[in-house]
Amino acid sequence: MIERYTLPAMHHLWSEPHKLTLWLQVELALAQASETHGLLPQGTHASMQAKAQLNPQRMAELETQLKHDTLAFLGMLSESLGDDLARHLHQGLTSSDMLDTALALRIKAATPLLMEALLALQHAVWQQANTHQHTAMVGRSHGVHGEPITFGFKLLGWVDELERHQTRLHEALMACQVGMFSGAMGTYAHLPPAVEATACQLLGLQPARISTQVVARDRLAALLSAFGLLAATVEKMAVELRHLQRTEVLEVEEAFSTGQKGSSAMPHKRNPISAENVSGLCRLLRSYVAPAMENTVLWHERDMSHSSVERVILPDAFSLLHYLLHRFANVVSQLQVYPHAMQRNLMAFGGILFSQKVMLALVKAGMEKDAAYRLVQHHAHTVWQQGATVGNFRQAIEADEHILGLLSPAEREACFDTAPFMAHITTVFNRFTPPQEVG
Repeated sequence: MIERYTLPAMHHLWSEPHKLTLWLQVELALAQASETHGLLPQGTHASMQAKAQLNPQRMAELETQLKHDTLAFLGMLSESLGDDLARHLHQGLTSSDMLDTALALRIKAATPLLMEALLALQHAVWQQANTHQHTAMVGRSHGVHGEPITFGFKLLGWVDELERHQTRLHEALMACQVGMFSGAMGTYAHLPPAVEATACQLLGLQPARISTQVVARDRLAALLSAFGLLAATVEKMAVELRHLQRTEVLEVEEAFSTGQKGSSAMPHKRNPISAENVSGLCRLLRSYVAPAMENTVLWHERDMSHSSVERVILPDAFSLLHYLLHRFANVVSQLQVYPHAMQRNLMAFGGILFSQKVMLALVKAGMEKDAAYRLVQHHAHTVWQQGATVGNFRQAIEADEHILGLLSPAEREACFDTAPFMAHITTVFNRFTPPQEVG
């Protein structure tokens, strides 16, 4: 992933130098476990740990000749260990034992970074939702005014989705934290399962229940699917904020810092650039789900078609998700909310949002429902066509003698009361608690 969309902590985990460090950790864990089970002379692990040196430049030279990065790594390492120790290196393993186990270590280290970033976004949304629990605004369907809701109620739906993502993401990350030390076809022909169990314990991983020459890729497919689902929700939120920042709506606005400029040509511009950036990155992140799925289909016990794909999509996916969660949490926490604009839009067309209340009041007063619907619709559409700045739905209702004959002043007043729409907002909020760390 390019530096622009990578935060330092995640960049370190997926860097080439750190990868070599993890490969060495796996080899040293194998030596220690093998020594524990009597397969290597006592002191082998300590000597290896003392003498092992990483030399990326030398490894690159060897890879040019060998055309195999694992063998180049082992060759480079062997040169620093010397022949007596090098003969014990990688004993009983195949390349994927080291590669997949090191990948699990990367995912293990990335897990708290992703979960903390998601929790920060959850807290930001939760705080805004609570602050605006009773801030009335227009509820929209098809992009068209529906009935009153509150801004907090809108955000509470996001809280609900993010809670499910928190559970899914954690489970998917944990499922990938498995190691393997089972050999070429995964049959433990050259190392007993006890060595694998001990080595994995040393690394803080679970041993795979079964592996072929690789850990099955459904685990990574599930993880990238969890990333993609989370990205879908984040983009949903980002798109909503972009809509609400449109000039014609302007109910919320991204924070605009001192000295910031919105356009090279138009000084007045204040654009939702962060939400737009997040939208784009979410689309890119979701595109990695398909290749992760395709990677589950390998020939027999293993081929290498997954390798090139994972070298691209895994560093990118982890970096993108980490970055966009941080960026969007910042957007939400600093969001400028304009209740006066929400109230202005709520009362556009002079109360047209209360059409259902008027219709139901007429039905209760004895009018046949379809007739009540058509009567209210007539007034609503007349006002709609006149425009928000001219038409006034309530005035039209108050001027209709047929309606005046059925509804008393108090009943008409009740039709335009927002209180019933807000009556159960607190009940819904009480179903939730502040976001908590999982795991």
